[in-house]
Amino acid sequence: MPLQIQTVVSMPFSENTYIAWADGRADCLVIDPGTEPDAILDFLTDRGLTPAAILNTHGHADHIAGNADLKAAYPAAPLVIGVNDAPLLTDPGRNVSRSFGFDVVSPPADQTVREGDTLSFAGIDLEIFDVPGHSQGHVVFLARGAGVLFGGDVLFRGSIGRTDFPGGSFETLAEGIRTKLYVLPAATVVYPGHGPVTTIGHEKKFNPFVSE
Repeated sequence: MPLQIQTVVSMPFSENTYIAWADGRADCLVIDPGTEPDAILDFLTDRGLTPAAILNTHGHADHIAGNADLKAAYPAAPLVIGVNDAPLLTDPGRNVSRSFGFDVVSPPADQTVREGDTLSFAGIDLEIFDVPGHSQGHVVFLARGAGVLFGGDVLFRGSIGRTDFPGGSFETLAEGIRTKLYVLPAATVVYPGHGPVTTIGHEKKFNPFVSE
């Protein structure tokens, strides 16, 4: 099942928001709405797309700052996040926005997920994996049929998510990458929270932080 995927990059953190939809459909997923929600909303309007769900890989401010605007525009779209990061949505101290000098407060989650759960929205089937270490409750969304992983701040091209935030752990993150991501097919395309796309195969060979 081929997916159409549009990236919207929000400043000042160069955070990637993804809009994903199946060919021929007018409903979509919005993953990690960032600090420039108007750009997301403009794209949705221009393409005639309606979010079936708003997904957060984790609860840090740069990945949830657009939640309120997206929910206001599309109140029927459920807001989904990993159960262990759900408390970060409404707490500027825990979602680290306050430490950057501004307060981000998202609407609360409509649905929480954990390892082993599955979701199906907009004709896209997703598997959920818990990969903590960047945040305590970080999850990733695997569209196995499309060979696509929405990975948030876990695995980047040539790097990994930082582990110095509250709840962070390099050892935990590296273990999750090795045991849950590196076992996926090498051709799986990783859409990360920051920076360019990569593949599982590329990172297993060349990632200097977590080698196979």
